[in-house]
Amino acid sequence: MALGPVLVIGLDPVRIPGWDPAPVVAAIARGQARFAEHGVEADLCLVVPDDDAEAAVVEALTRRDYACVVVGGGIRKHEPLLPLFERMVNLVRRYAPDAAIAFNSTPEDTLDAALRWLPRDTGDHRTP
Repeated sequence: MALGPVLVIGLDPVRIPGWDPAPVVAAIARGQARFAEHGVEADLCLVVPDDDAEAAVVEALTRRDYACVVVGGGIRKHEPLLPLFERMVNLVRRYAPDAAIAFNSTPEDTLDAALRWLPRDTGDHRTP
């Protein structure tokens, strides 16, 4: 039985100027592959802070019912993006109130973050 679905919200490395996106793109691909290997459905919502990130996240959150939403470290850890991080969390609360909210450290441990909160066979949520 497949777990999920999970929505992963993160920064779009290809559209952020001033740095090489290749390592992050590769890490995201490895992270998404881990979801598939473990039978967990996962969608990506990659945003750019200067674009209409909120609209993209609302569209993703209303596309389907998510069991868990993971907000990526790129949004969460970079202090100038604190207002964006706050908006992301509040959008999840508003548009996916039944979804657990999780936080990863890297694109490659996103599955681990989601698994801490995905329902077990009993229907309970895991807690760290």
